[in-house]
Amino acid sequence: MTQLVQVALAEDIAEAEELQTILNQAGIASELEPAVEHHPRANEDTPQKVLVAEDSLEAAQHAIEALTDPDDLVSDA
Repeated sequence: MTQLVQVALAEDIAEAEELQTILNQAGIASELEPAVEHHPRANEDTPQKVLVAEDSLEAAQHAIEALTDPDDLVSDA
């Protein structure tokens, strides 16, 4: 199994899903993971890590940079 690495940090689920759509359009599979712990029944819109396979990291970074405003992203890579 390929290790997943963080390509971006989204402020909320909506932003994370936008990034996931960009990656999907580029043919890159991604997963979302809460960036902070919260109760599973809480309705909080928490920050999300956007994860991709380690070997897709560079392509994912390029796809996100090409289709977003750099000021909109906070990258951990």
